[in-house]
Amino acid sequence: MIRIIIVDDHAMVRSGMRMLLEGKDDIEVVGEASEGDEGIRAAESLRPDVVLMDLSMPHGKDGLTAAAELKVRMPEIAVLILTMHDDDEYLFRAIHNGAAGYVLKSAPHEELLTAIRSVAKGDAYLTPSATKRLMNEYMERMKRGESTDVFDTLSEREKEVLALAAQGYANKEIAEQLIISVKTVETHKSNVMDKLGLKTRPELIKYAIKKGLLQFE
Repeated sequence: MIRIIIVDDHAMVRSGMRMLLEGKDDIEVVGEASEGDEGIRAAESLRPDVVLMDLSMPHGKDGLTAAAELKVRMPEIAVLILTMHDDDEYLFRAIHNGAAGYVLKSAPHEELLTAIRSVAKGDAYLTPSATKRLMNEYMERMKRGESTDVFDTLSEREKEVLALAAQGYANKEIAEQLIISVKTVETHKSNVMDKLGLKTRPELIKYAIKKGLLQFE
């Protein structure tokens, strides 16, 4: 059974989603929230498998910010963005903030159900139109001779956190070296692991060695 929390500022949307999802044998809606902070509190209490998250919630914390916090605090929970915004900027920001999937509210019900089941088992899901745009962008970058290495998408700060984490420094020690907060270190580390598709510290160390970030005598 896939346990879901619905986070959307429109009560009618939440009600419609609940009616759709509760008719499925493998899905259970365990909670609702009207904005990001409320959604995070519900996730902490109910520990769902998936949080179905709207992006634009003007009366509280927005979906992008909430997704990033959930990724850091409860990385085992998959955040699936459900939005009206068919826009590359929102898409890339959602992925950067740790969302496991991105689906449009205008998508057929079957697509939403497929997305929920995909992210619940640990896979990623992007709406088909977004996938096509990403592939086109990838091909264009290859034609222009630009790098398609995911490592190049990391910010300089993320690369610094990656290198220090691979050397065995704790989050507090990294924060002291880079003069940033521990929470910021945790966010950077989570983003790095997500972008690079890494799950464990040994994988992180192996990747850092491959990229020449660790030097041995």
